[in-house]
Amino acid sequence: MSVRLLTAALALGLGVVGRAVAAPPDDRILSVDQYTSEKARTLARKYAPALRDLNAGIYHCLPWLEVPKESIGFFRPKHLVPSKDDRYLSLRIYVDQETSPQFASLKMDGRAAAMFSRYVGPMLRRMTQRAELITDPMVDGFTVIVHWLKPTIEAGAQPVNETIAAFIERSVVADYLAGRARASDLASRATVLGFDGKTALGRLSVSGWEDDFVKTFQIANYRLEPGVTCR
Repeated sequence: MSVRLLTAALALGLGVVGRAVAAPPDDRILSVDQYTSEKARTLARKYAPALRDLNAGIYHCLPWLEVPKESIGFFRPKHLVPSKDDRYLSLRIYVDQETSPQFASLKMDGRAAAMFSRYVGPMLRRMTQRAELITDPMVDGFTVIVHWLKPTIEAGAQPVNETIAAFIERSVVADYLAGRARASDLASRATVLGFDGKTALGRLSVSGWEDDFVKTFQIANYRLEPGVTCR
């Protein structure tokens, strides 16, 4: 977790925070020398400005989200065929939140569906602000990984995160962004893996719906840095 101050509570128990520094850390983006294939290095170099814009946009405009170190880049999904160098533009985020009775009362698949609906679609839109990413044949798909604090831990127990990792082929994302597929279609056509802490839960069947929270929510008294605009 970064150095932040909790200032409010939202639906699903989200905690809203204030930034401690004025610029996004560069280490949120995987450096080119960390990639293991020329295809991945080519993508990383080609889209370096887009990755920086993605990192900065989340940092400034969605301050209740944290992008961990080396969490933006062109990663190869481990569940796909090992012999193929499929590269998915990937983003991993941590949602800072408090325990909410409403959210905690849901089963894991319900919490997964809520987080998928709230964050996967909006993050895909941010990840594809450079339209060429949707048509580039070297980009095989997109991955959005969402972590949140598990709300059902017994008192005194060590906190753990719950996680969904949504892997979506490029053609499916293109259909969604063009309006040819709905959020429910996005969820049904994605491969969504779940985790309880470090325990893999396997593939989850999640429902999806339109959730405009990320687009419409504004933090009271939160001020953008001079020259920064959000869209």
